[in-house]
Amino acid sequence: MAGMRLPVMPPVKPMLAKSVPRIPPGMSYEGKWDGFRCIVFRDGGEVELGSRNERPMTRYFPDVVEALRANLPERCVLDGEIVIVRGDRLDFEALLNRIHPAASRVNLLAGETPASFIAFDLLALGDDSLLEQPFRVRRERLVQALAPAAPPVHVAAATTSVEVAESWFREFEGAGLDGVVAKPFDIPYRPDQRVMFKIKHERTADCVVAGYRRHKSGPVVGSLLLGLHDEEGNLQHVGVAAAFSMKRRAELVDELAPYAVDDLSGHPWHAWAEAEAHQAGRLPGATSRWNADKNLSWVPLRPELVCEVAYDHMEGTRFRHVAQFRRWRPDREPGSCTYAQLEEPVRYDLAQVLSGP
Repeated sequence: MAGMRLPVMPPVKPMLAKSVPRIPPGMSYEGKWDGFRCIVFRDGGEVELGSRNERPMTRYFPDVVEALRANLPERCVLDGEIVIVRGDRLDFEALLNRIHPAASRVNLLAGETPASFIAFDLLALGDDSLLEQPFRVRRERLVQALAPAAPPVHVAAATTSVEVAESWFREFEGAGLDGVVAKPFDIPYRPDQRVMFKIKHERTADCVVAGYRRHKSGPVVGSLLLGLHDEEGNLQHVGVAAAFSMKRRAELVDELAPYAVDDLSGHPWHAWAEAEAHQAGRLPGATSRWNADKNLSWVPLRPELVCEVAYDHMEGTRFRHVAQFRRWRPDREPGSCTYAQLEEPVRYDLAQVLSGP
């Protein structure tokens, strides 16, 4: 990056989307890709792959760097997604495996499971920053700029038809995409702001794992303790993820061991060790209000791991039921796991519901 001179320079946080229950009208629609979000910076021979947490991913995807060097304009900044295609589906697990500390392993996997790049926004071209241009203009410039590009570099398909977007929502799921993104035509590029909209097949959230409970059967993981940051930046306990096989519960003990802490003083949930916190009855180490004999003792972890979970709905600030672990998210920063990502549930007037039609 030493010699890079672009009108938009790294690091740049990508523009984000807020979950909504239905596809909003009057926008541009794309499939929601299931990969690693990536801001690409190219200045001649230099290519930098920026991630959502602003840490470069360049070293993990030499195949993508080579493809971008061959297919992008000489000087540009793009927003897009790194994905791995296996057969007729996206393979997120294969993508996770690409994040490996050993260069030899990275190079091996680059050959065995090569990745693709899906471009869906253009932040700069030549000497021009396009950040303040409306999305309509950025999209037109993107399509023009990447017209000569060939696989594994692609421009995301887009439509202005709600009907087409709804068919994509139904049909693309079979290919591993997880919904539709709706983009207002007139928005400038706003890093780290939720100004787009996403419609997903299930409600999911990226949560911080700050501890775990042991399983009733022995020294294996029973459930992961999940947290989200509130508006003041405090990590709030929002529920647990469970439903692992016994084999997986044992594996998790080893995976989580490097993050275990003996001293709770620096842990965001240190107050829960105090008697007052336990008496409140809603904290990880507290006695269950349903079963006073149930052991809810927990193992605190450094709040550095992020996982994606599926949930049905919220009750206040917490998941109503046990969340379902989906996958680890090494591309997410713990500080980015906030309540802002959650879908706002539709609220009904109870009296109106009870009174019937």
